[in-house]
Amino acid sequence: MHIELANGVRLEAEQDGPAQGTPLVLITGLGLQLTAWPASFMRGLHDRGFRTLRFDNRDAGLSSRVRSARALDIRTEAMRSMIGLTVRAPYTLRDMAGDVVGLMDALSLSDAHVVGVSMGGMIGQVLAASAPQRVRSLVSIMSSSGATRFRFHFTPATRAVLTPPPRGADEERLLDHYAHIWSLISSPGMQPPPDQLRERLRADMRRSGGDASGTARQLLAIMHSGDRRKLLRTINAPTLVLHGEVDPLVPLAAGQDTARHIPGARFEAIAGMGHDLPEPLVPRLVQAIAGHCAATATVRT
Repeated sequence: MHIELANGVRLEAEQDGPAQGTPLVLITGLGLQLTAWPASFMRGLHDRGFRTLRFDNRDAGLSSRVRSARALDIRTEAMRSMIGLTVRAPYTLRDMAGDVVGLMDALSLSDAHVVGVSMGGMIGQVLAASAPQRVRSLVSIMSSSGATRFRFHFTPATRAVLTPPPRGADEERLLDHYAHIWSLISSPGMQPPPDQLRERLRADMRRSGGDASGTARQLLAIMHSGDRRKLLRTINAPTLVLHGEVDPLVPLAAGQDTARHIPGARFEAIAGMGHDLPEPLVPRLVQAIAGHCAATATVRT
């Protein structure tokens, strides 16, 4: 369903699960669509009584594209960030958190548990700090605090993510590009068969048409956000931080640092997990999220 927000952004969203279930908002990562949440993950949450709301962030999937007034170069802005200058961005993570509030308003959802992965975890952090009355609890997965040492963590995986797809590439070359990225960031030994991965990527590309410029603008929003550790200290929502022990994109220490700066946060390292939600680990992730939300409900009552 298309939801027009008061700020002019249009978000593509889906609600699923028991009609009277516990509300749970899912915020996905950089360049990803709402289809990135594994079907088994969604079923697991619904079976545990959650009413889920997932959506395409602005500049992804079927949601609005936000055009900037001037062209901004990612590498130039990254250099500005490295030397302590403010990164110029068409919008910010706070704006993206505002999108979530606007979506909840449009659907008459007063508050919800919030789960965010990677960039989605960052948006969830900002949401929990800026609109605490809307967040019952927070689960931040494979994300970071924005501390400098984690923003400039260069590995083959980060270089691949930051490399734009080849200009004028046909569908097969684009699939090669994105499949290579997934091979570098995903959990070792837990990747789906190559043909299944390509078909999943193909379906996503055909759903949205693909837009590397939108992903670049989201990346600028992340860089503009900078170090959020001071902001994290203001979060009062019960928080669980989950992070893969072998994440090649956002290191395990980034998750530990995130938990350290959120008052009362719990941290769980997931053995064997990279920067994805692999099928073999879905039951563990669903259990962790459901257990956290249940404990929060007990505290609230």
